[in-house]
Amino acid sequence: MERRPLGRTGLDVPVLGFGTAPLGDIFGAIDEGDAIAAVHAAIERGVDYFDTAPLYGFGLAEERLGKALEGRRDRAIVATKCCRDGFTEFDFSAARVTASVDESLRRLRTDHIDIFQIHDVEFGDARQVLEEAIPAAHALKESGKVRFVGITGLPVRHLRRLAQQCEIDTLLSWAHLNLVEDELATELAPLAADRGFGLMSASPLLQGLLTERPLPDWHRSPQLLRAAVPAMAAACRDAGTDLASVAVRWAVEHPAPATTIVGIAGMDDLTRNFEALQRPIPDGLLDRLAEIAAPVKNMMWFEGKPENNLPPSDPNQHVPTFPEHTHG
Repeated sequence: MERRPLGRTGLDVPVLGFGTAPLGDIFGAIDEGDAIAAVHAAIERGVDYFDTAPLYGFGLAEERLGKALEGRRDRAIVATKCCRDGFTEFDFSAARVTASVDESLRRLRTDHIDIFQIHDVEFGDARQVLEEAIPAAHALKESGKVRFVGITGLPVRHLRRLAQQCEIDTLLSWAHLNLVEDELATELAPLAADRGFGLMSASPLLQGLLTERPLPDWHRSPQLLRAAVPAMAAACRDAGTDLASVAVRWAVEHPAPATTIVGIAGMDDLTRNFEALQRPIPDGLLDRLAEIAAPVKNMMWFEGKPENNLPPSDPNQHVPTFPEHTHG
């Protein structure tokens, strides 16, 4: 498995990361034994970066990952999050950050977390994220409970604005580097290179949109974007492959992020993703997919507070700062 440096952290991570959201049963009940077997097999195959969060099953994913890593913790890089404990429960206070890490350490059965991230920052007040949550996470870094501090979220321009005004080790953007989205590369990669933080991507399948599976009722993708997918899937079939495999391989091969995190529920998912990485993309197919996707390119939905969803801009354009809170 190819590995890349995660910014200036000193960590080398696999280009394919193991997303543990499915371990929390949030996409449906899974077999715990199969999930644990997948964690073990992933480590043996070099996929040793595990992304989790208290939100995933309200602690269940962390608990299952902790159980799976017993006796293997020294072979894994574990990233978890804080400040989002439910689908509508957010608390970006310093007190919540400090309490959350101890809860995660207990569920993960470990004495330290490799990467501790402020989760979905677009749902918080930007000033509180900057003045409370991130400093509290850095205090935990100084204590030794966490090794590195990061932020995660959906709106790339808000992530960029925050990253310009604080010190972080990593930044995770989801759903913004795939066959219909490339704003991670344009909005975040230049800043990551300049500031030296590790850049990570997640959800190359856009929460299942870039597959031929039925979408869950909660999926928020615009109808025009959804309407383009059947033609993309048909083009892949005509070329002798499938849309999900092409989407995973394209995303993992992209040079912008250090790792691309894919949700894995068990051995079938792990095997399918490894097969996707070994299957060449047929000549000419990416051009055809780009042609189909052009009318809906970067047609992303928005989440979080309205003021945190900035309109598209030239990546070289000045990004406004939060008054009296500009660092570096």
